Amino acid sequence: MTSDITFHRINDARSAVLQLLDRRTDQATICPSEVARMVARKAGADPKGPSWRIAMPVVHAAIDQLGAEGAVELSWKGKVMASRHGPYRIRRAQPAK
Repeated sequence: MTSDITFHRINDARSAVLQLLDRRTDQATICPSEVARMVARKAGADPKGPSWRIAMPVVHAAIDQLGAEGAVELSWKGKVMASRHGPYRIRRAQPAK
């Protein structure tokens, strides 16, 4: 199951990001761990146990893809980040002002 979560779930992670964002307002953010828990649950793991952490590399890869496509942007403490590093939150890409 570990390799299944780690290597074959990027599309699940992309879908999870978009589903979670669809449930929130346009300005709201989600935590990458929320996505990992959703991916772990879909893979049959206990999302409340430590197994969701195994999905984090897949979540990061999915977020990198969505960011490169312009679908999402990353932020920390309200400031937009140019790339993923350290702690971050995910939100829908905002229109340029």
